[in-house]
Parts: sequence; C-alpha cells; structure tokens
Amino acid sequence: MNHLFREAWLLGRNRAALAALVLLAICAAAAVALGFGSVARDRAAIDRMLTGQVAEEAALAAFAKEPGDGAYYGFQPTWDPPSDLAFAALGSRDIAPAMLRVRALALEAQIHENEAANPELALPGRFDLAFVAVYLAPLVLIALLHDLWSGEREAGRLFALQATPGARWRLWAPRVLVRAGAVLLALLLPFVAGALISGTTPGRALAFAGLLLLVCAFWTVVALLVARRPISSAVSAASLAALWFALTLVAPAAAGLGINAAVPVPDGAAMARENREEVHGGWDKPKPVTMARFVAVYPAFADRAEVPQTFTWKWYFAFQHLGDLHVATESKAYRNGIARRATLARWAGVLLPPAGLAQAMAAVAKTDVTAQLAYQQRIRAYHQRLREFYYAYLFDEKPFGAADLPLVPRYSPLNDD
Repeated sequence: MNHLFREAWLLGRNRAALAALVLLAICAAAAVALGFGSVARDRAAIDRMLTGQVAEEAALAAFAKEPGDGAYYGFQPTWDPPSDLAFAALGSRDIAPAMLRVRALALEAQIHENEAANPELALPGRFDLAFVAVYLAPLVLIALLHDLWSGEREAGRLFALQATPGARWRLWAPRVLVRAGAVLLALLLPFVAGALISGTTPGRALAFAGLLLLVCAFWTVVALLVARRPISSAVSAASLAALWFALTLVAPAAAGLGINAAVPVPDGAAMARENREEVHGGWDKPKPVTMARFVAVYPAFADRAEVPQTFTWKWYFAFQHLGDLHVATESKAYRNGIARRATLARWAGVLLPPAGLAQAMAAVAKTDVTAQLAYQQRIRAYHQRLREFYYAYLFDEKPFGAADLPLVPRYSPLNDD
C-alpha cells in the first residue's frame, strides 16, 4: 500500500500529468452533462407531444361523425423514451426519431419520411461519456505510460531501478496501477454521479462501469507492450499515437465501409416514395380488384367487402394497406440488412476492441441500432392494432362518434428496466 501512496504522490507532483487527468475529468463531466441535456430534450419533446394530444383529440371529437374521420384525422403518438443510462451513451438516438405520430394510413412512408436530424450534421456523433472513454481516455493513458521505462532509461536511472529487489511488484506495478487507476477514476466519478442522478439500475450501471474498466485495461496493455520496447520516449509516443489512430478511427471506418458494401440495404427514402406512389395509384384502380386483394389478406371481411362506385372509407383504407404490402419485401430486406450490418459490426468489434467496446456501451444503454429497430417494430405492431380497430367499424358499418374516440388503442412503450 505504501508503494501505491508513493506513486500517487509522485503523480500528483507531475503538473503535466495532473493537468491531463483534470482535463479528462472535466471532459467526462461535460459529456455527462451534455448527455443529460440531450435526454432532457427528448423527454420534454415527448411530454409536449402527449400534452398536445389531449387538445388535438378534443378538436377531433368536435367533428368526428364516422370512423373514417377518426382514422384519417386522428394522429396517434408513439415514442421511444430514453433509458436511465442513455445520458452516458447516446448511440443512434442522435439520428433516429425518438417519437412518431402515426395514422391508420400507409405506414412505411410515415416511418421513413421522418428524420430527427440532418444525417450529415450527425456524422461526427454526439459528445457523450462513451466518446470520451473510447477516444480521449486512451490519449491520456498514452501520455502517462509511454515513457514508463524509456523515461527512466533516458534519465540514467533504469538499470539501478531494475536492480532493486522486487522492482516489478514494488515499483512498476504500483506505477502502472496508479496511473491507469487515475484515468479510470476520472471517468468513473462523473459517471457514478450521473447514474445516481438518473436513477440507473445497479446492474446496468455496473455493466457500463465494467466497460469503462475494459477500455482502460485494453489501452494500458497496449501502452505497456510498446513502452517495454528499447526505444526512445518520442518513438514510443508516436507509435502509440499511430496505434490509437488506426484502432479507433481508420480501422473502424474501413470496417464500416466494407460492411456497408457487403450488405446492401434498400434506400428508406426510395421505399417511402414507392409506398406513396402505390397508394396514390390506388385511386385509379378498379374498386373490385382493390377489395379482392384486400380480403385475400383479411378474409374475415370477405362478406362485407362490397363497395359502391362512389367514395367509401373502407375502400380508401384498403388501398392504403395495400400500399404497405406493396413494399413489404423491401421493408423486410431493409430491416434484415440493418440487423445484418449490426451483427457484422459486432464481429468486427471483436477484432477491433475500441469499436466493440463503444458498441457494447450503446447496447447497455439501449441506444444502439437494435433498440432503434425494436422501436420501429413496436410502431408496426401498434399500427396494426390501430388499423384493425377501425376496420371493425368500417366493415361492420358500426356508428362512430366522439364517444368512441377513447376506445382507440393507445401506444405503450416497453418497460426499459
């Protein structure tokens, strides 16, 4: 223990090292604060949407006289609330919509025509704790560990220190532990404070803290492997900086490009456009043909599918759903392609630990691509319930009015715990 105190005292006297650690802690605290700000904006937007929903439904109740009015004019809110750990790793939430208001119309266009942010502006990503841990903390570790042996060699003390009995455990091990532990502490203190404020569940907080530990452990091992070589401090620092650049920036970017090229994914905007064109084309198709295609999907309505030559709501919503079925194959290919890319990215993360640890942080925080796809699937499941609720009124020709609006199915997000 005395050896640890000695190394801590020596580290405290190193102004440059102390400044780097303080700066890292400040960056980590700022990242946590910015993460809280992003989460607060999402929650505030969701609250505004739900508050406005009350007034909108009151306005709809004033003129809704038939089920088509409710189905066409009734926007229903869906939302993806941030988890209690989202502040630490924002993941895909910087580009994926956190909420979406849907109607009983064709859904695919509603999903793919909504963007939360300009993708080009989102390319750099958000400044969160995961970013600080993966990109900035390794630089501080490199600064603290690159000259562990070369610095003593250049000062002419290395051979004398190595001749000390038990030098490995009395000198080098405490020095490494203190320096790596200081970096870890600079990350953990802001995180623990944020987790307590956010009410993060202990298991999830421990999992994220374990990932922070793995980040520090990985770069500590890399730094020690390079620092042990008989090279100068400058060469050691340059070598480690090159490794950091390759492992955190170049290789993950190249892997991403390779994965995207290997797994083509249909364009969401093109799919939304095709969906819209199919729906608009429904106006010009013979009504009997449209209804025959619809009852092939919903045979329970076969005996009530006759429609007049004039406009009728059940015909209108029938070709809306047929518009979704028209792009169902592309939609499935899109989801499967995104999921396949995410799987390959996880495998790439095994070979590239910095990228893998960043993905793991987003997964623990439930802000990764898998969580985004899961939200879209919950929207699809809710939209089906919403459509079928109105189908029962439309095809059974049940009367509909303001008293029926409270019976409309409501979306409920999954519990994050």
